[in-house]
Amino acid sequence: MKTDPQIIRNRRNRYLLLVMLILLASTLAYTGYWWYYSRFQVVSHNAFISGNLVPVEADATGIVIQVLVEESQYVNKGDLLVRLDEHRARTGLGQSRGELGKVVRDISAVFSTHEQMCQKMLARSARFIRVRHDVNRLRQALPNGSVSDQVVQNAEDQMIALEAEMRETEAELKSIDAKVGGTSRVLHPDIEAAKYKFIAAYLEYARQQIHAPVSGYVSMRKVQVGNRVQPGDPLMTLVPLDHLWVEANLRETEIALVRPGQQAEIVVDLYGKQHLYHGTVAGLIPGTGSVFALLPPDNAAGNFIHIVERVPVRIALQKDEILKYPLRPGLSTITSIDVKESKLPLGTSLAAVSSEEYETDIFIDELDKAEANAQEIIMANLVQKNAPLPSNCQYPQAETSKKSGIYR
Repeated sequence: MKTDPQIIRNRRNRYLLLVMLILLASTLAYTGYWWYYSRFQVVSHNAFISGNLVPVEADATGIVIQVLVEESQYVNKGDLLVRLDEHRARTGLGQSRGELGKVVRDISAVFSTHEQMCQKMLARSARFIRVRHDVNRLRQALPNGSVSDQVVQNAEDQMIALEAEMRETEAELKSIDAKVGGTSRVLHPDIEAAKYKFIAAYLEYARQQIHAPVSGYVSMRKVQVGNRVQPGDPLMTLVPLDHLWVEANLRETEIALVRPGQQAEIVVDLYGKQHLYHGTVAGLIPGTGSVFALLPPDNAAGNFIHIVERVPVRIALQKDEILKYPLRPGLSTITSIDVKESKLPLGTSLAAVSSEEYETDIFIDELDKAEANAQEIIMANLVQKNAPLPSNCQYPQAETSKKSGIYR
């Protein structure tokens, strides 16, 4: 049975018309979708979850004798993580304690010597004044022959000898006063130096126990029992998972309309499209990734190749969504930014440092405790309390005759 060619032609035309209508409808639908939605979306597959990776480093020298945490464990701020051998630090602390007490006693002895020299100065001053009065009386009695010249000469020689002794005592007093003048028994520079040397030893002893600076999950634990660590050696990393963000690397041709404050939708490969995260553009990094690379390109060297650069864009995530569906730094995402509205200027930044991993107070009491201990040592070795220096150690001015130079 043969089919009429006209019928075949009509059927083919209907199929072609149907295909054309479907293509036209698809084109119109995509055009509408692009016009009303897609043209205001900047999508990046080069986007990853980022967070604060808080390093835990040694701040003292010692041998590790105990590691109290393991990777993937959660620790609270202030928890003990690692203990170092305390023997050397305790020895140094005891030595500095003894040196501080010795300095306090030495300075107290200097103050006592100053007082002793002051009293000696006053005693010799009194003797000098008494002899000077005797010389004046003998001079008055010399014209009428009541005394001889020899007696007057002997009295004047004694007065000169007393003056020499007073000058010697005055020099010694000035030497001691240069060490203790203008200060006190507890605020002497030597005591202050010894005190802060003790405080440094106390901090070295206290830092033998390493505590968590922030709350977070333990990662990249490198420390092992038996390791000898030095200040600055990395021990482990703490990762707070309640404050994360997306770092989307956008091509430089895509960021013309990207502004802080714009809304974003994030699909994380870990969960797929079943869990949609919402974020806000917090700011644009002031430079492309190449300028912050370990080896920045030198385009003036003659080997220039035009490459479309990428600019990192920080997108803040909502904390409640992170807690409901936990994330990890480094996870891949597909990030879509709605650039329809851009009210904020390009240079604005919505990034904040309000979360707890930006500040730690685990060391806040160490210095106060060290100073309190140092003050106890000072007071325990301060046998004579902080009495003021005598202010009446004055050298008596002798009256001399302009002609003979004899004291009057």
